Amino acid sequence: MNTPQSPPTATELTSQPLMLFDGVCGLCNWFVDFIMRRDRRGRFRFAPLQGETARSVLPPEETQDLKTVVVIVDGRAYRYSAAIVRVLWQLGGIWAIAGSLLWLIPQPLRDWGYRVVARNRYRWFGQKDTCRMPTPEERARLLP
Repeated sequence: MNTPQSPPTATELTSQPLMLFDGVCGLCNWFVDFIMRRDRRGRFRFAPLQGETARSVLPPEETQDLKTVVVIVDGRAYRYSAAIVRVLWQLGGIWAIAGSLLWLIPQPLRDWGYRVVARNRYRWFGQKDTCRMPTPEERARLLP
């Protein structure tokens, strides 16, 4: 007999690296694809900032103001350029080296560059009408 499954807790949702992204942003969706192709161990999970998962792990203002991706690793949330660096470090190999080089840039300068791109991302990379629909292979890694 099937019993209703209770929704996962915030701790369960963040037991693996979790990236929360703007689901209608062309650049953000490209970055999700980039990570999926390189995350050979399938560690990362993803959820749109507009979805249920983001609402359950972030304060309300962060799910309404889509200025940054949020990456949660080992229970700690990273934003802006620190989120990008954490993703690269988690991917390992050459990407971890790239993340370390990026980390050498002072944070105010890194975050300034991140904000310039974030402000212009819809104009430069496009905007979708709806959040991405996962392929069958992606379904287990994309949370609502």
